[in-house]
Formats: sequence, structure tokens, C-alpha cells
Amino acid sequence: MSTQTKFVVGGVVVGFLTLFIFPWWVTALIILGVLGTPVAGYLMLDPSQRKRVRAQGRKRLGS
Repeated sequence: MSTQTKFVVGGVVVGFLTLFIFPWWVTALIILGVLGTPVAGYLMLDPSQRKRVRAQGRKRLGS
């Protein structure tokens, strides 16, 4: 199992656990925050920086 798959499975397990601990709307806010943070960070980049990120793909930046 790849490292990325382990993170995805762990995230799903944590998501289900929060459903049992917190009300559903708190869990929804947590999930939206986790998904929205990288999107907001990407949208705050300049167009030239976005182009550089897209050109790099999955490779590490600065390498």
C-alpha cells in the first residue's frame, strides 16, 4: 500500500470518528476546512506562481 493510500484511509477513518464524537455540522466544517485550505492557498498565488506549480506537477518545488 502506498503512502498516499495510507493517508487517504487514515483521513476516512478520522472522518467517521468525528461523526460519532461531534455533531454532523461540526464534522462538515472540519472536512471543508481541510479541503479548502490548500485551495485557498493555491488561489492566493500570482498567475506566474500558479504556472510554475502546474509545470512542476507532482515533483517537489525548488528541487
